[in-house]
Amino acid sequence: MKIMVIDYREKDRLNRLLEKKFLIIEKVREDVWRILNEVRRRGDKALFKYTKRFDKFDLNCENLRVKDEEIENAYDKLDKSDVNALKHAKRNIERFHKEQFKRIERSWEIETEIGILGKMGKPIERIGVYSPKGIRGYPSTVLMNSIPARIAGVDEISLISSPEISESVLVAADLCGIDKIYRVGGAHGIGALAYGTETIEKVDKIVGPGNIYVTAAKIMVYGVVDIDMPAGPSEILIIADESANPRFIAADMLSQLEHDSKAQAILVTTSQEIVDETKREINAQIKSMRNYETIMKSIENSAIILAEDIEECIEFVNRYAPEHLEIMARNPKKLLREIRNAGSIFLGNYSPVPAGDYASGTNHVLPTSGTARFSSSLSVMDFLKFSDVQFITRDGLKRIKKTVERIANLEGFDAHSKAIEIRFSDSQT
Repeated sequence: MKIMVIDYREKDRLNRLLEKKFLIIEKVREDVWRILNEVRRRGDKALFKYTKRFDKFDLNCENLRVKDEEIENAYDKLDKSDVNALKHAKRNIERFHKEQFKRIERSWEIETEIGILGKMGKPIERIGVYSPKGIRGYPSTVLMNSIPARIAGVDEISLISSPEISESVLVAADLCGIDKIYRVGGAHGIGALAYGTETIEKVDKIVGPGNIYVTAAKIMVYGVVDIDMPAGPSEILIIADESANPRFIAADMLSQLEHDSKAQAILVTTSQEIVDETKREINAQIKSMRNYETIMKSIENSAIILAEDIEECIEFVNRYAPEHLEIMARNPKKLLREIRNAGSIFLGNYSPVPAGDYASGTNHVLPTSGTARFSSSLSVMDFLKFSDVQFITRDGLKRIKKTVERIANLEGFDAHSKAIEIRFSDSQT
């Protein structure tokens, strides 16, 4: 196995590397539209049809929603140590997001010369969580998406996943107090949450990652419902100076590359020795990986970049805008001040991405495909919406009367102007 090494001055090769990370849904758009339109027209029947086609599972009105006894049985089948691990992760994720919630100013008001102006925050009423099938299910996805929603005060959470839902996902859903669980996945599952069917109630927002069909469906139903973000392939970028540990670097790169064949891992370093040692470590460690075949495919998307100095490393990070950024350097906090674009940042030798993926408490639903340039990790804020509020006095309206009327007339909206004027037409002003 040979990972690509690029000198930072090779701009054409850098540009080609960057092009590999962008999410392109055009090739599935037509198929997804057809699925969504059929779900909107035929409801449950469309879900049964597509579940049979894609999952080879006979879905019907009786088994579409997971029953309470199935959840109880999941606890019996799952090892107690696994249940305790989920509970531990849940506590840490709750602690972090409760602190978030405390720091959000949900409602406020100010008194001005025209009256009282303010903002009022309220939770979204219903959300739908998508949990992908994966290799063995993703209970961490359930925790990361539902815990901040619960803390924000969402009234009802529904979960959808592939028909044969793993015990770990069922237990995680129960620990988080998810209200309804449905065994339906794919683009048709997204359509069910967006439009509603005879069995599945329409939600207001859909969160959770999925494959390109799921991602395309989420993008297409946006406007009917809100979504968290388009989720592209997983990615990690590591900045390393000569003090970094190549064994740790290699392990962390491989941990992200096992997600799927389109994942990407990038190391950018100022040290030729780190380049050479990391390549050796990757070759040594990859041999024992259970997901060897997936890693061998995704490593073709990946690279080690040799930079002249740390400033070039920072420049590349901000251009790449990684989902996960690890800084393995003598003074990572100093470099942190220069980072503008990154989804989640891990400082030092003992802050690997898997810690944040599962149990440190920060959220692992992160912007991918360069969208960290303008978006953030999932948070409690994503489950709140805010209304502007104003109570204007008569004298206050009089103070801005001429300004409103003139701007209304500038824009050609005569009725806007008259809505102000009429309030003073019968009085002596």
